[in-house]
Amino acid sequence: MGSLGPTTLHNSIGAGNTNRAAELDSLLNAVLQQLVPFVDTADKELQAHISTAPHKSTLVDYHPPEELQKLLSSTLTLPSAPTGPQGLLSSLHSILQYSVNTSAPGFLDKLYSAPLAPGIAAELILAVLNTNLHVYQVSPVLTLIEKHVTRSLARLFGFDGPRAGGISVQGGSASNTTSIVIARNTLYPDTKTAGNHANGRKLVLFTSAHGHYSIEKAAQMCGFGSAAAIPVPVDQVTGRMVPSELERLILEAKERGETPFYVNATAGSTVLGSFDPFTAIAGIAKRYGMWFHIDGAWGGSFVLSERLKGEYLAGAELADSIAINPHKMMGVPVTCSFLLGRDMELFQRANTLRAGYLFHDTDESETGEWREPYDLADLTLQCGRRGDSLKVFLAWQYYGLKGYESMIERAHKVAAHMVDILARHKDFRLVSTNPPPCLQVCFYYAPGGRDVYGLGEGQIVPGGLEALRKESERRSCVGEWNSRVTRDITRELVGKGFMIDFAPALEGSEEGGKFFRAVVNIQTVAETVERLVGEIESIGRVVVKGLRENSG
Repeated sequence: MGSLGPTTLHNSIGAGNTNRAAELDSLLNAVLQQLVPFVDTADKELQAHISTAPHKSTLVDYHPPEELQKLLSSTLTLPSAPTGPQGLLSSLHSILQYSVNTSAPGFLDKLYSAPLAPGIAAELILAVLNTNLHVYQVSPVLTLIEKHVTRSLARLFGFDGPRAGGISVQGGSASNTTSIVIARNTLYPDTKTAGNHANGRKLVLFTSAHGHYSIEKAAQMCGFGSAAAIPVPVDQVTGRMVPSELERLILEAKERGETPFYVNATAGSTVLGSFDPFTAIAGIAKRYGMWFHIDGAWGGSFVLSERLKGEYLAGAELADSIAINPHKMMGVPVTCSFLLGRDMELFQRANTLRAGYLFHDTDESETGEWREPYDLADLTLQCGRRGDSLKVFLAWQYYGLKGYESMIERAHKVAAHMVDILARHKDFRLVSTNPPPCLQVCFYYAPGGRDVYGLGEGQIVPGGLEALRKESERRSCVGEWNSRVTRDITRELVGKGFMIDFAPALEGSEEGGKFFRAVVNIQTVAETVERLVGEIESIGRVVVKGLRENSG
């Protein structure tokens, strides 16, 4: 396996290259010589966490956008002359040097993590196959794999009818958008050709106030208008949708002459990780003839654990459709998302627009009965599609259902362990319930159990607070200063090898400001969250000391 020289490069350009396999072998081996050490440095940092040894962070060499633009000035070029493998490998070096290493144990940000080995292997296989999963003719094996994976996932949720299954989509937002289109076209078929306002209807939909913003975005994109997505109040402690409030809002909408057609519940909300009461919501949706969708992009993977499924996903089998993103909790590469349903005939009839130049099968048999389609693009809003199901397929084979069950349950225990630490610590205040519903942990740094800024004993009084007359303005002002504490600590954590997020204050707690949100994943160990709490405590003391000195 030699390196690619100028002659090889010259011969590889244009048609008639007969050395593609050798070129691929050489290039991939050179790329792996950089990628494997990149992951290995993260493994060494993880070992240091477990042994409680000091270590240098491998998370990211962070720079602001303008500064990074200058550092990458020689990399961010698109030359007219070929640079060959040397140019590619040089660019790869810079990309790895300044990118976030999601394999680092301290990457506890957003709702995803480093990919596991079988998923990375699947990505390589997909790249070599370069299969478009729109029609069976060009994707025979991957089509059957997608059908098998989606049926298996659907069965886990309790969709066990003969037409149950699903489709792969570009992400959780695409799942939710597609479910809205299917709901509209199924419940009101004339809208498919005549539009949202066919027969004078004003269609409205409902979602948890803590639901993902993609529902409102989809309402805007589908032409309903963002105001058509009506937020349903949640329990202030648990963050779960309040069913009685949902029914009240549905009745109010009907009194206004609007047509409620869709309700979105959440399995693992983005901030608190809440699971809505699915059984109660399903009953309301059925009573008013509405489509019931569950956004399980994050927490839907609990379905892989019998214990967690029973505790958190009870009633999910009553939904009409469910979104799940294996790239969030199952350790497969981004993106890998599915929309599951109890009846694929509804999916096809809602989405199909027959293109004779593309689809060469038929919708119905000679008896007029629906026939299962194998040209999968006919079930979706997309045409060109990747074979992302392969990533779940190979990972599921690799670890088995029992392996995933063990990993997800262990991650849930690590999140609960972190909550226990914070609950016992005098300098932190929990936002999450104890135990937490999902894998994220929400909390404040609050020395002595109190916010840094406020009017109480030992708190820093924000400047200008006395000039504000309205209580709401005073609470907002205090909240802005307390948010600064959270932001400052979060920024300093990156240098210590930790990347976590923060979220806006919950309704009724505005004076507390933004709070931390650390997201445990299936590769997180208990020692990592213990170290994180210690780092926040240490950084917090320094930050608050500086703020007190400056306030004087």
